[in-house]
Amino acid sequence: MSRPLVVTRRMVDHPTDSHTLDRYQETGGYEMARRSLDMTRDEIVETVKSANLLGRGGAAFSAGLKWSFLAPDRPAYVVVNADESEPGTFKDRQLLERDPHQLIEGLIITSWANEANHAFIYIRGEYPKPARRVQQAVDEAYAAGYLGEGIFGTDFDLEVTVHLGGGAYICGEETAMINSLEGLRGEPRLKPPYFPAAKGLYMKPTIVNNVETICNVPHVLAMGAEDFKGIAHPEDTGTFLLSLSGHVNEPGNYELPHGLTWREIIYDVAGGIRDGNELKTWIPGGASAPWFVPSLHLDMPLTKQATADAGSMIGSGAVVVMDETTCVVRAALRLVRFFAHESCGECTPCREGAPWLEMMLTRIENGQGRPVDFDVILDVSDGISIGLEWPPKMTTICALGPSAVSPIISLRDHFGDEVVAHIEGGGCPFGRVEEEEVVA
Repeated sequence: MSRPLVVTRRMVDHPTDSHTLDRYQETGGYEMARRSLDMTRDEIVETVKSANLLGRGGAAFSAGLKWSFLAPDRPAYVVVNADESEPGTFKDRQLLERDPHQLIEGLIITSWANEANHAFIYIRGEYPKPARRVQQAVDEAYAAGYLGEGIFGTDFDLEVTVHLGGGAYICGEETAMINSLEGLRGEPRLKPPYFPAAKGLYMKPTIVNNVETICNVPHVLAMGAEDFKGIAHPEDTGTFLLSLSGHVNEPGNYELPHGLTWREIIYDVAGGIRDGNELKTWIPGGASAPWFVPSLHLDMPLTKQATADAGSMIGSGAVVVMDETTCVVRAALRLVRFFAHESCGECTPCREGAPWLEMMLTRIENGQGRPVDFDVILDVSDGISIGLEWPPKMTTICALGPSAVSPIISLRDHFGDEVVAHIEGGGCPFGRVEEEEVVA
C-alpha cells in the first residue's frame, strides 16, 4: 500500500542520522523557519487555519483556530506537550528521538506566529533518550544561531527550555502541565477562567500544542493550505501517526492518510490478527476512548467526525487491538487501574470513584462478583460521567475521571454477556494469565 509521508519522510529516507543537524539542513530543514520570519502573524495563522491542521494530541481541535484565540496581553508563551503517557501511545517518542530538529523548526514558526519569545518543551519523565536527543538538538540550534538572540540574523529572539516531567500522566492535560512548569502540583485548572490562550503560563497567554502538531507546521507552510488539504481526506487533512499495538502481526507506528477504514488499518497496514485468531474489539484512540467492535465499526472510515458519530474519538492515535482470546473484563480492569493510580486527587468523583471501579471490577474478575455489582459500577460511573455518554458530561475538572469510565461504557454496550458470565460462573471463563500476556 502506497502511503504519503510527511513528518516521517526524513527518518524513512535517512534512518541512521535523521536526528542530526547536518542531515536536517541537507534535506531542506530550517528553510521554512527562515521564510516564516518574513511573514506576518496573521498570514501564518490564517494558513494553518485554512489547512485545517487538527491537533494530534487528543482533542483534534484546529491548531490555527487555537492560535487565533491568543489574547493580546504580552509576553506570550508556547508549550510543546511531549508528555506522552496514554497507554498504547508511542508516536511522539519516535518524532522526538529521530527528527528533533523538525520539532524545533515547527516551534520557531509557532512562536513567531504567536509573538512568543520563550517556548518550553515538556517531555514525559520516563523518556530519557528522547529528552537527551531534543536537548542535543536545541543546543545545536543555539550554536547555529537558530535559537537565542537575533535568530537567523533578524531581530527576533527565542529562548527554548527543555523540561523533563516527573512521570505524572495528569500533566499531559494542558493546565496541569502549566502548573507543573510553574513548580506547582500537577493539577488541572478550572476552565473558565484559566483558558491557556488567555491565562496560561505565569497567567500570560499561552499556546499548548502536541509534538506531532508542531512537527506538521513547517510542512503546512511549505505545501500551502490547499496542497496540505489535498493529501488525504477533505475534512481531516494531512497525515497522522497511529500507534498500533496488541494482537496484530505487525505492531508499530504508521503514518497514514485519514479516511482509511478500520479493516484496512488492522488487516492491511498491521498485517491482520496474530495466530489467525478472530478480531474481538479494539480501542480506537488511546485508553481514554470507548472501544469499537467488528460488527459495527470495521468498515467505518477513520476520521474525526465518523469516530465521534460512533461514540468514540481518535484521541492520542493509539490503537490497541484485542483478539478472541482476550478477557474484556480483565482488559477493562487494567485500564481502570491505570486511571485510578494516575488520578491527581483534585476532584472527589475521580479520586473516590475510580478506585471503587477498580475494586469492583477486581471482585468480578476474581470470581467474587454479585449480580448487583455491575449495576453499582454503572451507578458510580454515572457519578463521574453523567449519562455515560461520549463525549462525556463531566463532574470533574478534567477528562481523567471520565476516561476511567470509557472501559465501563464499552463493557455495557458490547460485552454485558461476558460480565454476566464472570458473575454467574464464579470467575473469568478465560482462566488466569500471566501479567505479561495481558494486552491493555
